[in-house]
Amino acid sequence: MATQAQPDLPSVAPLHGARHVAIIMDGNGRWAKKRLLPRIAGHRAGVEAVRRVARAAQDMGLECLTLYAFSSENWKRPASEVADLMGLLRHFIQSDIDEFHANGVRLKVIGNYRALEPSLVDLIDSAMARTAGNGGPVIAIALNYGAQDEMVRAAQRIAQKVARGELAAQDIAIENIDSELDTCELPPLDLLIRTSGELRLSNFMLWQAAYAELYFTDMLWPDFDGRALAAALDAFRMRDRRFGGL
Repeated sequence: MATQAQPDLPSVAPLHGARHVAIIMDGNGRWAKKRLLPRIAGHRAGVEAVRRVARAAQDMGLECLTLYAFSSENWKRPASEVADLMGLLRHFIQSDIDEFHANGVRLKVIGNYRALEPSLVDLIDSAMARTAGNGGPVIAIALNYGAQDEMVRAAQRIAQKVARGELAAQDIAIENIDSELDTCELPPLDLLIRTSGELRLSNFMLWQAAYAELYFTDMLWPDFDGRALAAALDAFRMRDRRFGGL
């Protein structure tokens, strides 16, 4: 993505220490409701926030930014809203992939995205293949993602290895589970941000968040930007991460 100068941002890039930040992007509907707009307007504004934050993350030197775009529970929403969200996703990939590629960004999709409509799956696969050789930061999109489903799928793959005699049940370790998760190619999660004032993880990266720092803000996602990301990274830098030690 094109690097945009943001001189008013706090200079946290050399200091924040975070490699991988994940965001639960919440509040699109409430943002629209406050403005007497349809929910789709909030989702469109949310896509613009994705662009701003992804560019800022690159400027700040993050190795990976993971964004919770569509959960495995979001299918419970009205069919018209789901269709709007999938249309926005399709448009985002088609319109932004050139910028991703030109700036060395690697696109990664986590979750059971292959259950989506075949033409969208093909579009996602093509975008990931096009950027697979890039050496810059990773933008990971969590799509049809649920952490419990992710862990079930990982357990099934490990069970298959045990059944084939490739792994003994008593030898299963944390590393075996890590290697079967959708995030196995990503850096360990350092900071998990949730917007809109909700104080829960909503089935997002439950395993990966074991020792991640959590940051909650009342700001609605469409209002989130590089300055807000920098504030979260400043807060992260002040945390004392002991990982169970002293």
